[in-house]
Amino acid sequence: MAKEEYNISELSSEFNITPRALRFYEDKGLIKPIRNGQNRIYSRKDHARIIWILRGKRVGFSLSEISEVLNLYYQDNGLKKQRLATIKACDEKISALEITKENINETIRELNALKDSVEDLKKNIPLKE
Repeated sequence: MAKEEYNISELSSEFNITPRALRFYEDKGLIKPIRNGQNRIYSRKDHARIIWILRGKRVGFSLSEISEVLNLYYQDNGLKKQRLATIKACDEKISALEITKENINETIRELNALKDSVEDLKKNIPLKE
């Protein structure tokens, strides 16, 4: 069962991130903990947003991109907009990664061809050592 409130130590430990990272996300407006004096009290909503933030970062989204998707939730029909925006952003990221993957594969093929041609030269032209 999910808790209603968390402190910075609990979230840092759960997500294996530093308190500084949580404060950074707060500074960027990604999470909005309540203040009780010097203490930050994080809600279940903050907890869920941290999950989104970390997952988004893991798959290569910028904090700006993550923020855009998270903030759609607060608009009219926000959950639907958020889902559609997430799907679109994922499709775009997948397309970019597929292109990068093909470029990497092409570079590997070229490097193998270069290596093979150098090895062929080595067989035909003995090198003095």
